[in-house]
Amino acid sequence: MRTALATLLTLAGLAAPLLGQRPDVIVVLADDMGWGDLGCYNPESKIPTPHMDRIAREGMRFTDAHSPSAVCSPTRYGLLTGRYCWRTSLKSSVLMGFSPPLIEPERLTLADLFQRAGYATACIGKWHLGLGWTLKSGEPVTDRYHRDGTQIDFGRGFSGGPTELGFDHFFGCSACPTTDWLYGFLEGDRTVGTPTVRMPGHSVERPHLDDKAYRPGIAVEGWRHEEVDETFVARAVAWLESVTAEDSERPFFLYLPLSAPHAPWLPPEITRGETDEGPRGDMVALVDWAVGQVLATLERLGRVEDTLLIVTSDNGPRIGLNGHRSAGPWRGYKSHVWEGGHRVPFLARWPGRVPAGITCDDPFSLTDLLATCASLLGVELGADEGEDSLDQLPTLLGRERAAPVRDVIVSHSVTGAFTLRRGRWKLILGTRGSGGWVPPADPTRPPDMGLGQLYDLRADPGEQRDLFAERPAVVARLRALLEEYRDSGRSRPAR
Repeated sequence: MRTALATLLTLAGLAAPLLGQRPDVIVVLADDMGWGDLGCYNPESKIPTPHMDRIAREGMRFTDAHSPSAVCSPTRYGLLTGRYCWRTSLKSSVLMGFSPPLIEPERLTLADLFQRAGYATACIGKWHLGLGWTLKSGEPVTDRYHRDGTQIDFGRGFSGGPTELGFDHFFGCSACPTTDWLYGFLEGDRTVGTPTVRMPGHSVERPHLDDKAYRPGIAVEGWRHEEVDETFVARAVAWLESVTAEDSERPFFLYLPLSAPHAPWLPPEITRGETDEGPRGDMVALVDWAVGQVLATLERLGRVEDTLLIVTSDNGPRIGLNGHRSAGPWRGYKSHVWEGGHRVPFLARWPGRVPAGITCDDPFSLTDLLATCASLLGVELGADEGEDSLDQLPTLLGRERAAPVRDVIVSHSVTGAFTLRRGRWKLILGTRGSGGWVPPADPTRPPDMGLGQLYDLRADPGEQRDLFAERPAVVARLRALLEEYRDSGRSRPAR
């Protein structure tokens, strides 16, 4: 598969993509940041987000963008591969710090596209897609929930990570860097230092808010949760400076998956107390600070006008505090099958290419980034590449279209419940509840596909009136479409 792509790139001419000069590309992925957290989406937000609001003013703001899952790992798989994660072995939940690699070694990734087009590529931040760890016995870790870091032979490093999947450089963390039982940074295919310190977990009286809770695990000496995102940003800035100094003409692709505003909500001093939404709001402000640092670096390097900068989130938010509507007008939160679980902010800025100050209501899935970037580079995807990815470059460029590029949105809850929306109708299969663990929690595990919900989002955007029993023909039609997508192994037409 990868050899075929290299041939296509050679035939296309690496320096001659469809749009002329190739832009630098940066994707900033926040963790659990909601539609209602940003001022450009929610004028009543209790969180100042001036840098993200600037991107909205100077670029395009999508109102109907969706993560392919309501939780971390599945969305990251979909974003990097253009394929729904439920097509893999991960049918529900997420990976942990010592989980085996999820992305198949032969599968095309977003980083592959850029690397083979001559870009410098880096992943700096939260990976959360599994790594190939080895036990001291010499056996590979095969248990997704392996917890005991004292059994890991850290001297062997790990396999199956970003540097084997198209990224020239990787600095980051294995899973959720502040909640999952490996507390330490990684670089290349090694840990930075040797994790030897046992870190006890921390819980609170209000576990549903999870404001300071994290799991027990093994850590490197001196680990501090509060320093994670500042370290990611410092490393990203240093990498941008180094690649531009090395070759000022070479374009770059930076994937910057932050930890914030994921719990525990322990903001660093630079944003502590900066919002009216408490510690969680301060963590959203940390995301905005990170975006500001990226913009300032691009301006200093003279690359800000030549960069396609995308800011989005891996899923919906946790419940807002102090009356803050973190999910905006949408029902539900992180982990849920309702809109608030998977409708995410999506901002894109590319001066002179992406129209400034535009609001786009077209449906968009984070799986679409692969096909969109392939189009940007003048590459045609193979039939078994990006099976659930659609080319949204015409949308980003504001070109006139007879209809939106995407007319179906598919997403997945943490328990594995499905949602499929086409036009005004949204079908949920697998649960009559939220499909998630954030209150209201849903105990339906595994999902019962005989259960479901149906909403007319045009008339009922808040998903209050369930029409599942009243509109059996609509249910049957949408169920058949979902089954077609599942059985065929793809939702994108082969051509």
